[in-house]
Amino acid sequence: MTTPDVLPYGSWPSPITAAEVSAASPRLEGARFVGRGRDPEVWWGESVPEEAGRSAVRRRAASGDVVDVLRSPWSARSRVHEYGGGSWTADDDGTLYFVEKADQRVWRQALDGEPHPLTRDTGDVRFGGLTLQHGRLLAVREDHTRGRAPVRDIVEIPLDGSGAERPTRLPSLAGGSDFVAHPALSPSGTRLAWVAWNHPHMAWDRAELRVARLDGEDGAEWTTVAGGESSPLQPVWTDDDDLVYSDDPTGRWNLWRLRLTADLRHEPLAAVNADTGGPLWVLGTRWFTALEDGRIVAVRTDGSDQLVVLDDGASRPVAVDAVTRLSIEDARGTRVLLSGAGSGGAGLWEVDVDDEATTRLIVGGATPWGGEWMPRSRAVTFAGPHGPVHAFDYPPTNPRAAGPEGEQPPYVVFVHGGPTDHVGGAASGKIAYLTSRGIGVLDVNYGGSSGYGRAYRERLLGQWGVVDVDDVVAAARGLAASGAADPKRLAIAGGSAGGWTVLSALTNSDAFGAGISRYGVADLRRLAEDTHDFEARYLDGMVGPLPEAEALYIERSPLSHLDRLRTPLLIEQGLDDRVVPPSQSEAVRDALAENGVPHAYLAFEGEGHGFRGAETLVRTMEAELAFLGQIFGFETPGVPPLELD
Repeated sequence: MTTPDVLPYGSWPSPITAAEVSAASPRLEGARFVGRGRDPEVWWGESVPEEAGRSAVRRRAASGDVVDVLRSPWSARSRVHEYGGGSWTADDDGTLYFVEKADQRVWRQALDGEPHPLTRDTGDVRFGGLTLQHGRLLAVREDHTRGRAPVRDIVEIPLDGSGAERPTRLPSLAGGSDFVAHPALSPSGTRLAWVAWNHPHMAWDRAELRVARLDGEDGAEWTTVAGGESSPLQPVWTDDDDLVYSDDPTGRWNLWRLRLTADLRHEPLAAVNADTGGPLWVLGTRWFTALEDGRIVAVRTDGSDQLVVLDDGASRPVAVDAVTRLSIEDARGTRVLLSGAGSGGAGLWEVDVDDEATTRLIVGGATPWGGEWMPRSRAVTFAGPHGPVHAFDYPPTNPRAAGPEGEQPPYVVFVHGGPTDHVGGAASGKIAYLTSRGIGVLDVNYGGSSGYGRAYRERLLGQWGVVDVDDVVAAARGLAASGAADPKRLAIAGGSAGGWTVLSALTNSDAFGAGISRYGVADLRRLAEDTHDFEARYLDGMVGPLPEAEALYIERSPLSHLDRLRTPLLIEQGLDDRVVPPSQSEAVRDALAENGVPHAYLAFEGEGHGFRGAETLVRTMEAELAFLGQIFGFETPGVPPLELD
């Protein structure tokens, strides 16, 4: 065994390049079994960074080669709720149905054929959550042409293309609320179940599970069968009178069964102190599925994710190399398609729940640089002023290097977005990019995060900018107090809502010596004015309703306290961001310049809320490493220097 070289933390030589991280971490967008018989093909959606983030649909041919089903310049990406989801599906004949990013219409493409429209061009009308059920194509429609606020409903799209020629609008199957999701058609096609919610609530605050008996072309009167004070998700019919869904009246999302008989009795299925469900940011996310034999395969989350099989109330774990962001994409027989992230990063697996030895990696899930470069996560909990704070620690990891005796490594505290998002204990290429160079990463699930139950998530209600800041500060200081990190070389990084916490932490504490904000929120009032309809009332719960809480919006906003912003900061912003407009990042940049604080501002044409292009991903990773080296005083060989203003 070679003795590791003793080198300063942060300067360790690493084979992991930003370009490799960008290429090795696929951004997957749905997957399906396609074909009949014992060995159907696997198709999946994937963002292609080298093509400016185009969303391709791909399949693995019999030769083993990956083939684009949806070829450039076509891009399957929905903009319903701005975050999209459910942008494509396919039938067993190999016909692809997809939402084209450029016009948001639904298109049909026969295998190896050319796309043809299924919906007409009527202005800003968007579709998402596409799902083929019993030979019928259902979708969520978001119509921005009928007033100031978009109108959303569930529609059926004719497969013969008549919807593209129809002079009138497609009829609505279900509506009557601000938001709809998860349409589910009963086997006979006579009933429709779906999830609905209204402003000012988000889907994970209060929602309803509704059922309607379909009468001809139009939807009939609906009935609320669950929810109201809870947050039901993902209805699945097992027969015409039997509905399985997830709900959290107990404080954890668990599975329930509802028999649509006179008494409408709800029965819990294998109740457990874990979540089968999560915040409904993206349409089409699936946390469970029913197998043909009646068993249920489900994801359970309590910090990390676990795959289980439920059979008559008993549960059995299924071993998979994936512990976070698990989504059950499709099922065929005893096999399921599972997307998520594990020891080798994000990937897609085909798993036979009765024969784990046959598990097959479809795409991703492995790294070109070897597992010895991937840090092992350590679940840690710190005491905070509002209760325990959960996080995952990724220490510096490099088989060829070690830090000097007595020196503590620099650390970056990662702050996820949402803020209801959640991180599990799986190292990503982006984490390994830092840890392989001798920089530790602490990934924090601050109060407000999902994955630990409703009470932990609701810790943030009315307290955004307080609890999240206190929690990340407590985690950073707790890690430093344990001796694992250098207290003078702690940085904080996050995007969107995570960027808000970065800016808030830097203006309200002295725990961090550097910050990285990606399209971060700086002004709550401007966010409330500028943001899109899906999040238009989000701040009512996290801060307070306007105009009553305007003083609180001003007090909480980092933009109100930029005179206190004295910490070096790297700002990254997409110029096409419609969720957090560039004006917020520009205001922070101008304040840093006025305060004489070292900083850099990187703006990217063509990027929105979340970076997708390969050039952008590489540039940001290299810039962040160079920035940390300059601020914390270590060399960063192999990356371009970053000019600070």
